[in-house]
Amino acid sequence: MSSASTSSPLPRNILIVGSGGREHTLVKSCLASPAKPRVIAAPGNAGIAREVPVFPVAVDNIPGLVALAQREQIDFVIVGPEVPLSLGLVDALTAANIPAYGPKADGARLEASKIFTKQLLLKYGIPTAASGVFTEVAPALAYLKTRPIPIVVKADGLAAGKGVIVAQTLAEAEAAVHDMLAGNKFGSAGSQILVEDCLYGEETSILVVVSSRDYVILPTSQDHKRIGDGDTGPNTGGMGTYSPAEVVTPALLAQIENEIVLPSVNAIAAEGIDFRGTLFIGIMLTPSGPSVLEYNTRFGDPETQVVLPRLDTDVLALLWAAARGDLARVKPLVKIKPDYAICVVIAAKGYPDAYAKGDVIRIPATLPANVQIIHAGTAQNAAGEIVTAGGRVLGVTALAPSLRAAAYAAYATCEKIDCASKIYRRDIGAKQLHRQ
Repeated sequence: MSSASTSSPLPRNILIVGSGGREHTLVKSCLASPAKPRVIAAPGNAGIAREVPVFPVAVDNIPGLVALAQREQIDFVIVGPEVPLSLGLVDALTAANIPAYGPKADGARLEASKIFTKQLLLKYGIPTAASGVFTEVAPALAYLKTRPIPIVVKADGLAAGKGVIVAQTLAEAEAAVHDMLAGNKFGSAGSQILVEDCLYGEETSILVVVSSRDYVILPTSQDHKRIGDGDTGPNTGGMGTYSPAEVVTPALLAQIENEIVLPSVNAIAAEGIDFRGTLFIGIMLTPSGPSVLEYNTRFGDPETQVVLPRLDTDVLALLWAAARGDLARVKPLVKIKPDYAICVVIAAKGYPDAYAKGDVIRIPATLPANVQIIHAGTAQNAAGEIVTAGGRVLGVTALAPSLRAAAYAAYATCEKIDCASKIYRRDIGAKQLHRQ
């Protein structure tokens, strides 16, 4: 897809909002555009800062981000994380006549409130788990006793990917209810909770670029949420992913499109929401069919790190078309590389709980041509060294003609990265590899 494929010239000055691996991937994708735009980021991270100018404006500083865009004469903003979307960054940019990719606050509510999403799914008959909504402890505990265990307890609001407890016992579920509703574990995000039946099967992540009622389904992927090998330990923001997820056969993808994607896009539009951004649909492939676990309203992290590199398409042109309402004409031009991609997340020891910051990271000076190091929780110290600054620190992404070859390249690179506190799963993609 070239710049000639859109009805208006591609933007020349782009701001990427965010500081994680998703945003580093978006920066790389925009820099690869034939339009050769100027790209800046806010607040960015140490890896992003080595590629483009970064500005220390926090993602929740909506007036500051708008002022930055105006001062730097930005003509397109791509919003990475959920927090600025839910706070209305796109609304504020639109009011300032600055085009942006990402939903306005009404669309971002699909991620900011799990209860809002559940109600929409039920209203429009989109497959999802049975559930109850609670604001008080006693009714929630009573409901738990009527449902099968394991069971899922979710904080309603944004909790940085950690507000979901898959309780393996009734006692664990009761503790989660107390923590959220009485213990204030997630603050206002947990003042309402959703208690859902536990769905069984394999998960897949379906990322959809949406522009009102038009949409493009991006390559399939499968995330690995738990911290430990074999899907053990607590949930995280994501410890690695791969694409394509071959468990989603062409026939199954067609079913997902007909039963979930198309009804979701139409339901959102029917609610009066002009959604222009990424609808991330978390799906459980149950024995009785695909079922929606959650909506997110932005690119997934780490799914973005494998999905965007597999697009044989100008990512900037695709997102620009979605933001401008021109997606239907661009959709036939979207092409996917045949390569497999894998991303292994290197985290700091202790994540997703307490972890150290400031550990020096030494990355090999040369990398294989098919491997990228994506920075997430990194910063630069006074000595100019890259150091850990978050729970998920790096993503090692590799592309290859087979998943096995991609995994080999990624893991060989992981071993060469020197960091005192590094941890990573050693079984990303294993389910698919074992099927082959």
